[in-house]
Amino acid sequence: MRDSFATHAQLDVNGTSYTYASLPVLGKRFDIKRLPYSMKILLENLLRHEDGVTVLPEHIEAVARWKPTDEPDTEIAFMPARVVLQDFTGVPCVVDLAAMRDAVVKLGGRPEQINPQIPSELVIDHSVQVDVFGKPEALDLNGKIEFERNIERYAFLRWGQKAFDDFKVVPPNTGIVHQVNLENLARVVFTRTIDGAQWAYPDTVFGTDSHTTMINGIGVLGWGVGGIEAEAAMLGQPSSMLIPQVVGFKLTGRLPEGATATDLVLTVTQMLRKHGVVGKFVEFYGDGLQHLPLADRATIANMAPEYGATCGIFPIDDESIAYLRLSGRSEEQIALVAAYAKAQGLWHAPGDIEAEYSSTLHLALDDVRPSLAGPKRPQDRVLLQDVKANFHANVESLIANRVPKNGEVAKFVDEGGAQPQAEHLAAKPISKIRVADQDAELCDGSVVIAAITSCTNTSNPAVMLAAGLLARNAVKRGLKAKPWVKTSLGPGSLVVTDYLKKAGVLDDLEALGFFVVGYGCTTCIGNSGPLPEAVSKGIAQHDLAVASVLSGNRNFEGRVHPEVKMNYLASPPLVVAYALAGTVDIDMTTEPLGHDADGNAVYLRDLWPTNKEIGDFIARTVGPEMFKSNYADVFRGDTRWAQIASPDGAIYAWDAGSTYIKNPPYFDGMTMDVEPIKDIAGARVLGLFGDSITTDHISPAGNIKKDSPAGRYLQSRGVAPADFNSYGSRRGNDDVMVRGTFANIRIKNLMFGGEEGGNTLYFGGSGAPEKLAIYDAAMKYAATKTPLVVLAGKEYGTGSSRDWAAKGTLLLGVKAVIAESFERIHRSNLVGMGVLPLQFLDGQNAQTLGLKGDEIFDIGGLDDGAAKHATVSARRSDGTELKFQVQVLILTPKEVEFFRHGGILHYVLRQLATRKAA
Repeated sequence: MRDSFATHAQLDVNGTSYTYASLPVLGKRFDIKRLPYSMKILLENLLRHEDGVTVLPEHIEAVARWKPTDEPDTEIAFMPARVVLQDFTGVPCVVDLAAMRDAVVKLGGRPEQINPQIPSELVIDHSVQVDVFGKPEALDLNGKIEFERNIERYAFLRWGQKAFDDFKVVPPNTGIVHQVNLENLARVVFTRTIDGAQWAYPDTVFGTDSHTTMINGIGVLGWGVGGIEAEAAMLGQPSSMLIPQVVGFKLTGRLPEGATATDLVLTVTQMLRKHGVVGKFVEFYGDGLQHLPLADRATIANMAPEYGATCGIFPIDDESIAYLRLSGRSEEQIALVAAYAKAQGLWHAPGDIEAEYSSTLHLALDDVRPSLAGPKRPQDRVLLQDVKANFHANVESLIANRVPKNGEVAKFVDEGGAQPQAEHLAAKPISKIRVADQDAELCDGSVVIAAITSCTNTSNPAVMLAAGLLARNAVKRGLKAKPWVKTSLGPGSLVVTDYLKKAGVLDDLEALGFFVVGYGCTTCIGNSGPLPEAVSKGIAQHDLAVASVLSGNRNFEGRVHPEVKMNYLASPPLVVAYALAGTVDIDMTTEPLGHDADGNAVYLRDLWPTNKEIGDFIARTVGPEMFKSNYADVFRGDTRWAQIASPDGAIYAWDAGSTYIKNPPYFDGMTMDVEPIKDIAGARVLGLFGDSITTDHISPAGNIKKDSPAGRYLQSRGVAPADFNSYGSRRGNDDVMVRGTFANIRIKNLMFGGEEGGNTLYFGGSGAPEKLAIYDAAMKYAATKTPLVVLAGKEYGTGSSRDWAAKGTLLLGVKAVIAESFERIHRSNLVGMGVLPLQFLDGQNAQTLGLKGDEIFDIGGLDDGAAKHATVSARRSDGTELKFQVQVLILTPKEVEFFRHGGILHYVLRQLATRKAA
């Protein structure tokens, strides 16, 4: 570890001495007091990792001299303190580590050489679904179904929990990864022995879920990454990033009566989306922080992906310390956090000198009003009083092509009797159904899902207790949820259930149908489960535009449930209110939710608890003992987890019959020899795509279709369609995932006019080109050892940085992707998997060059990775030839080294295999 700026110093806390990279010492040479909080964390990270190769003195100086208005153009290496995984994205990471153990043994090493180099923790939270709801046994039955569906995956993770050092698994039925991270896993200030010295440094984290940003609420810098980046970090490899711009968001005042943290975050999201913060850090500051509880900060930080930022961070202050104490952290850790933050200039206090920012926004918290967001995007905030109008404005496009049936006229029925809907819907149909032993009528706008779910809000006692208190008041007035509403409560952790019980409001929530259904992401990620059969048939009868209301963070079309066309994000108490109303075709500020036993109208204002009432309940019910007891054995799990049979040993015993877990072929035939980067000859086009091909288009996601290549494969292995589960649950099996790569039903291959679906033209035969599924064509090309290329337009690989978007591309036989531009992380992931990213020169693309996808490509002049440009020769079917230049997007010497090895995993594997046994 180098120290060019002589910043290594000692910090004594309660009799313990820690080594640290002192920012104040560096501040004697550079004016770093003006730097934002997040930039100081990046600066410390570089100081501590200076090695003369990846981190140089000029990188440190570039951050120290950061200018707020400069466009990002300097790359630096960032190494997180730890990695957090969820099970969908975590399973393939562990599969790769297990495969690397097999490979290192074949190369003459020891399996124990493959271990995470930094603490890595996986939380199983993405697999539970709301199959059962509205009854006391829902939690137990959903857990039973979850284990039955995922037993192979869980047995594998049980093995990993035992086999790997510095790797821990938080079992199912514990909580949502981000809430567990906030309540227990986060250290805020890390300690670790390095070269014999006890170091203290900021807790930073990479997570394989985009909402990892929630941890920024407590001052921990972290964000979501793809699985390949996470694996690289786990194996000790830093991530390259551009020095970002930092947007300052000033908060003043305090939230008014009736406004919640959810209303605040929807307001912030709308403001930041409008401002434009993609690829930037957002940092919150101002005197309003002293009135903003830690849970509210976490709510705002959670939704950084929704407002488009890399992260939205809050500094360490008195509230951070109070939360650490509330959540049961040790007094020794609390003292270290406070002492370190103050010593490093990372502590925030009211009246502090404000940092310099690339741009700034300001929000007076007093101006926040009750809001929802929808019906399709989280940034589309709508005031509560305007939801009815918003519904009417958006429903027309959803029902424009609907053919009326039977001439039925829509009407809305509630406990007060029949009431005509607005004239706007007067001629629209209704569906008469029998559900929950009651006659009911569904129409456009009917709320069929009301879900209190997602880490965004279930981590926040204020909104959770507000929901419970509103439910109590509703029960007292004799109100009930409408029978067609699927109600669910998915607490973010066991702590939430405890304080709801202690407050005495869990019974009231259950009385309205909000029984605990599981401890996981559930509805927010589409694990909402099936609707009651009668409701489903009622929707289909007239193709109704029904709605969901959930306390989640994403409401994109088709995400919550395929039969629900309109989705609104709301605070937990408003979720309860809409379950009572049963429709979004209501103005809750002026219209009643229902009527009591005496026929009196009951309004939302009659049920809403005061801020003081909520605060008093928090003070009486939420305490450190809850956190300490629930997290005492957080990695132990329940009886179901303990009873899972899993293999022992350092090498995983792969089951050839498993359709969930499989040894991937990345290291087949690998030797210690490293060959130079070769030119590509005789390549065919696998796909010709346009602009904005996202990782959602490329990477397998969602349901597995029966007649798809993946569906046919599973059936050939004896798996019935009812047991397909999802692509997400099968990310540990490359045979399934490669068959789903580029198989999205909405992807458009321009080789045959932009028709939707994962198909291509196969030119390997002697006759006319053959239309095939992309996987089937790729396998035919593989049989003749024909390399493949993909052609694309602008912004290739945008969206969530799914690892399988790069892994699947490699396994299909694609050697290069030529695009007009790449999303940064996906470009890095392609390099990390040994796929060559090439960029058309400015003004050129497949269309301007006349490329149609029937050409044979040669790519030359790579010069073993040293070349900045390469020459592409495209031989057309008529015998003519086109030559053009492309940029080679292997951007750093380290990336050249990764690529030469065949990918980052191969590079690390060879490095470890060369080490002598201890």
